[in-house]
Amino acid sequence: MFTILVAEDDLALQRLMCAYLGMKGYQTIPACNGQEALDAIERVMPDLVIADVMMPVMDGWELTRELRDAYPRLPIMLVTARDSLEDKRTGFTAGADDYLTKPVDLDELLLHVNALLRRAQVMNSHKLTIGATTLDYDRLTVNRGDTLMTLPKKEFFLLFKLLSSPMQIFTRRQLMDEIWGMDAESDERTVDVHIKRLREKCEVFPDFHIETVRGLGYKAVKDNG
Repeated sequence: MFTILVAEDDLALQRLMCAYLGMKGYQTIPACNGQEALDAIERVMPDLVIADVMMPVMDGWELTRELRDAYPRLPIMLVTARDSLEDKRTGFTAGADDYLTKPVDLDELLLHVNALLRRAQVMNSHKLTIGATTLDYDRLTVNRGDTLMTLPKKEFFLLFKLLSSPMQIFTRRQLMDEIWGMDAESDERTVDVHIKRLREKCEVFPDFHIETVRGLGYKAVKDNG
């Protein structure tokens, strides 16, 4: 059974989300702010964190930064009424994997939860299949039929990250922090250079392509259905 931590200071909404997710077979851990969430994680490690942005003591953005530094692979979804492009950019830059706006539709919430948990399992399995194309994390290879390509580490990690979450937007800063490290001296244009190389090399793989999302960053898109 998957465990989901729900950090939300609106107690009515918190209880509603926990009850709904519980009915769908998930175990839930409630928290009223970011600090309570961190304290709870020290006791029980969840499989996913859902966090409101505007919380007292420690808000969702700060919580996300703290969690991303300590648990790089922990899926994090921010839930908030703040839905401007700048707010989303802040959330993704902090390290969020997904962003859901209020008012919360519980069926939509479940779709996002299921998708995030599937992606986390893919990342942990070290193999990823998109259509007829397979990425092998341990061998740094991309394979489709008779076509086998070995990529440099950074290019492969970047491609694997994007394809593990199709249609998920990743900011340049987010990709820099995860692939190159928080203390990397390279600037964000390094991401653009690697994306350009990947696009050129991956033209032989018709199952996906990488799109630029103006003002935010990049996303991978599945092709051929």
